[in-house]
Amino acid sequence: MLSKLIPAFLLAYSAYAGIVDDTLAALKQNNPALGNAIVTQYRAQHGVTPEYLEALSWLGRGALAAGQLDKAETYARETETLASAELKKRPLDAEPHLPIALGAAIEVQGLALGQRGERGEAIAYLQKELAAYRATSIRTRIQKNLNLLGLEGKPAPALQAQVYLGTKPAALTAMRGKPVLLFFWAHWCGDCKQEGPILGEIQKEYSPKGLVVVAPTQHYGYVARGEEAGPAEELKYIDAVRRTYYPNLLNVPAPVSEENFKNYGASTTPTLVIIDRGGIVRVYHPGVMTLEELRAVLNRIG
Repeated sequence: MLSKLIPAFLLAYSAYAGIVDDTLAALKQNNPALGNAIVTQYRAQHGVTPEYLEALSWLGRGALAAGQLDKAETYARETETLASAELKKRPLDAEPHLPIALGAAIEVQGLALGQRGERGEAIAYLQKELAAYRATSIRTRIQKNLNLLGLEGKPAPALQAQVYLGTKPAALTAMRGKPVLLFFWAHWCGDCKQEGPILGEIQKEYSPKGLVVVAPTQHYGYVARGEEAGPAEELKYIDAVRRTYYPNLLNVPAPVSEENFKNYGASTTPTLVIIDRGGIVRVYHPGVMTLEELRAVLNRIG
């Protein structure tokens, strides 16, 4: 289960610091005691650093994945406390490790509360953290966890569509009377590319029944091999990726907006959202879905 918690871009970040690599390796070997020893030894030698905090946060995620809620919360609270102290010295997004650490700590605490059945407390906690970090990179991650707790059964947030690829997107309100499937994807995302053929099949089967597929994406500031790129250059690259890997979805509107990802909490790609004919979110799903899973939902909502 833990391997599913480690997306490729986080592993890329982890290459910057041996302690993070070593801690993740221990957790993937189902050896949390070794991971704890690695983190403890590092702190004794180097003190509290952003790299240390990222590794500590992974111990919290590992404990959560193992169902050890008390231990997960202990690691997460320690990470958040120490990260807050670091924020007095530097901005959150000055380097990659601290936002990963703090975002994971907040996520673990919210998820642990939810798993304890304390949904109201989890929502209140995450709303407080969202207000505190709304102007930072972890806004999207916190919003994801709020959406997991409370978006289903609520009206779908509007999509910004000033910049787009493919056909011009209509407003979600103009799609009332039709089911809508939102596919949040990233140009670097391998799981998204694997989901593409599944969504192509879903569109083929269900568009005659009224289904509308929309594929929001966003800029990340880089293109192939992590080379930095401005918005115009990256947009061309996104379109090239779209044409290469999503040939069955070229008629699908693809709005390009960071704000859409923030509002929908799409810190995980792909994120799939299914909206019923009344504009209500019925499924909010960070991660891949199988053809059978998608069919089951679409058959259920009609």
